[in-house]
Amino acid sequence: MVTVFGLGFVGLTTALGFAEMGHTVYGVEADSHRLSTIASGKLPFLEPGLDKALLRHLGHNFKPVGDPEAAVDDSEIIYYCVGTPYGDKGEANLEYLFAAIEQTIRLFRDDKFRVLVVKSTIPPSTTRRKIIPFVEGKGFHAGRTIGVANNPEFLREGHCWDDFINADRVVLGVDDPKSEERLKALYKNVKCPVFCVSTTTGEFVKYLSNTLLATLVSYSNEMSVIADKAGDIDVGKSFRILHSDRRWNSCDMTSYVYPGCGYGGYCLPKDTKALYAFAKSAGFEAGILGKVIETNDCMPGIIADKIDRAAGYDKGKVIGVLGLSFKPNSDDVRDSVSAKIIALLNQKGYCNIIAYDPVANDEFARRYDKIPLLYRHSCHELLAEADILVILTAWDEFRGLKELTDKPIVDCRYML
Repeated sequence: MVTVFGLGFVGLTTALGFAEMGHTVYGVEADSHRLSTIASGKLPFLEPGLDKALLRHLGHNFKPVGDPEAAVDDSEIIYYCVGTPYGDKGEANLEYLFAAIEQTIRLFRDDKFRVLVVKSTIPPSTTRRKIIPFVEGKGFHAGRTIGVANNPEFLREGHCWDDFINADRVVLGVDDPKSEERLKALYKNVKCPVFCVSTTTGEFVKYLSNTLLATLVSYSNEMSVIADKAGDIDVGKSFRILHSDRRWNSCDMTSYVYPGCGYGGYCLPKDTKALYAFAKSAGFEAGILGKVIETNDCMPGIIADKIDRAAGYDKGKVIGVLGLSFKPNSDDVRDSVSAKIIALLNQKGYCNIIAYDPVANDEFARRYDKIPLLYRHSCHELLAEADILVILTAWDEFRGLKELTDKPIVDCRYML
């Protein structure tokens, strides 16, 4: 019996993934609108495969609830998939995580050994230095009367379900044998390697993964800027040739070692800044991470300048933006690079901006309601009105754009 706190991308995937494995799972969600959407059999976001999994397990071995009391009482393992956004200095905000842990502990009605598992991304040593002391301050003894562990996620938005069901590795950060035994039993049927490491190692591995991906993106973008300065370089072809190097052992590096507008979304910006802030608080200036963040922060300005030049500095031209989500096959617009670029174009004096995204128009309009932007409902509708076209998200729908128009195109994703 498992309880999962938080039914966002990670939490709902985790809950339904465990249900798919045959476990009984409660999903706890505080947002009433999101809860009612899930309870009706619909996803509150776009995630291929997860919609069918929800219909398979809803009402059977997956139960979404708003009140966690019965769920906590029944469960032996409790997962936390709540947000850990970054604060003013980039540090991870653990407020929601500790609120969920405290809420859990208050509901204990017996002395059953339960394992509290953090799936949210938290800085290295958080479990040992903060979570365990917090739990023990409530009268428990970690490893004896309660288990405390972490189980980092390696899910890509747009591929969450497949990444969970066909995982390439499972990492269990756990320091006591009783919790380790219980978590290994939870994952006993997976076909990938299961690594049992210390809680601090488990926390670190997640940051190691995400900051490397962020570094690859910033490196690629910096190289594209150098190429533009040199001129007469086919940037897309150059990177595709790079991908053919056999030393990469046929791994799929193309999504990250490829230039674009900078990384966005929820995870990479948050986790890179959080690890940089953690290192700084520990007395170490992480120069590479600092430069990765700096390069990424500069990219919207570089792209806006490129669009400005392509428009001939004519502020009266209608700019057609293609793509608003931070990546294709997702409607997630959190920390969207498109929003930053559009805002910068507004500052430059471009007021006639129209946009189209296959799935993210409504979500972008809701989240960025202060940005003056007109939305179009098809690529053809946008093509008819725009003077210059700008690709900001690499949706497959845009690959044939050159065949549809002879208008100027600024391909910020090097996909044409």
